[in-house]
Amino acid sequence: MSATPGLPVRRAALRLLDAVFRRGETLEQAEGGALGDVRKAPDRALAKAIAGETLRWLTDLDALIDSATKQNLPDDAKARMVLRIMLAQALRLDTPPHAVIATGLPLLAGGPRRLAHGVFSALVKPGVGVLPEVPTLPERVTERWGADKAAAIAPGLAFPPELDLALKDAAETETRAVTMGGVTLAPGHVRLPRGAAVESLADYKAGDWWVQDLAASIPARLLGPGDGRSALDLCAAPGGKTMQLAAAGWNVTALDSSKRRLDLLKDNLKRTGLKASPVRADALTWEPKHRFDAVLIDAPCTATGTCRRHPDVLHRIGARQIPEMVELQRALAAKAAEWLNPGGVLVYAVCSLEEEEGEQQAAWIDAELGLAPMPITAAELPVGLTPTAEGWLRTHPGMLADQGGLDGFFVARWVK
Repeated sequence: MSATPGLPVRRAALRLLDAVFRRGETLEQAEGGALGDVRKAPDRALAKAIAGETLRWLTDLDALIDSATKQNLPDDAKARMVLRIMLAQALRLDTPPHAVIATGLPLLAGGPRRLAHGVFSALVKPGVGVLPEVPTLPERVTERWGADKAAAIAPGLAFPPELDLALKDAAETETRAVTMGGVTLAPGHVRLPRGAAVESLADYKAGDWWVQDLAASIPARLLGPGDGRSALDLCAAPGGKTMQLAAAGWNVTALDSSKRRLDLLKDNLKRTGLKASPVRADALTWEPKHRFDAVLIDAPCTATGTCRRHPDVLHRIGARQIPEMVELQRALAAKAAEWLNPGGVLVYAVCSLEEEEGEQQAAWIDAELGLAPMPITAAELPVGLTPTAEGWLRTHPGMLADQGGLDGFFVARWVK
C-alpha cells in the first residue's frame, strides 16, 4: 500500500495514458488493466479525469513544458508525461500545487525529479502557466480537417460534455426537465449538468430514460413513428437507438456481432421495459427472414465526432484507419438497401467528423445503391441545427456551444 495518499490514482492515470499512446487503446479499453488497483468509484473517476484533461489539452500542455525547458524533452519521455498530468491537475482540475508535487514526483522514481519539480514550479507561478480559452488541436488533426474546421470544433472540446438523457415518453419532456433540474433541447431530451451520477438519478431503475447524446438521438428521430412497422437497427448495441425506435412504436430487430455489447442492449431493454428482438450475427453474412420498412445503420467508424467525451481519438486516429472503415460502411449500406421493402427508408449515420465516412459515403450511396434521396428538413431537427444543401445533417462539437455542445455526427436518409 502506498505511503502517499492519492499516488495510486496518479499511477493509474499514467497507465491509462500509456495505453493510449503506446498501444493505441481507447480510454475505455484501457480501464480494466489501468484501474485494477483503484477500487473506490471517486478515485477511479479522478484517474479518468486526469487522463482525459491531459489528452484534451495535450498540445497546450506540451507548449508550456517546452517553454520552461532549455532542451525539449522527447515526446515519449516519462518526465514529459508526468509533467503533463501534473499540469493538467493544477491548471484544469484546480488541484493544489503541493498535492500535485507530492503525488507527481514519486512517479519519477530514479528519474529527473529535480527537473520536473523545477519546470512545474515555474509554470504554476501566477500569470506564467496559462492555457488558452479553448484547446489547440493536434497538428495532424488540424492538417486533416483544415484550420477553419478545427477552429470551429475546438470550443466544444474545452470541457467534458454534460449528461444527455433520452426519455421513453416524449410527452414528459418539460416536466422531467424541471423536476430533474435540467434543460431540454428537443422533445424526449433532457440535459443535466456534467458530473451527475447516472444510477442515482430519479427513475433510473424505473427505466423511464437512458443516457444518449442529443446528436446520437437524431438518426432514429428521422424515422418518425413506427405504427407497428418493422425496423432493423444495424450495429445496434448498446441499444440507445433500438430503445428510441421501440418507444416510437417500431417492431425492432436489433443486430450486433458482439455478445458483450448485445448483453448490454438486453439489460437496457429489461430496465426500460421496451421490446425488441436482439440478434447476434455478422451483418455481412446474416440473411433476414423478411424485409424491413426501415433500416438504421449507425455504422462502425473512426468515432472522431466523440472527441469531446473521448479525447483519446484525437491522438489515436489517423488517416490510415479511414479506408478500412469506408469499405465496411459501404458493404453495410449495400446490404441494408437489399433488405428494404419498396417504400422503405434507410438512415445512414456515423459519429465521425471525416468527410470520407460521411459526405463522400452519402454521395456514393446516391450514385450506387438505387435509392432516392429523402432530404432531412429543419423542422425535424433540434432548434439551432440545419441540414446541408443536399438534405444531409452534419454536426460537430462546436455547434450549440452555448447550450453545452453535442457530438459530431453525419446523417443522411433515402427511400427505396
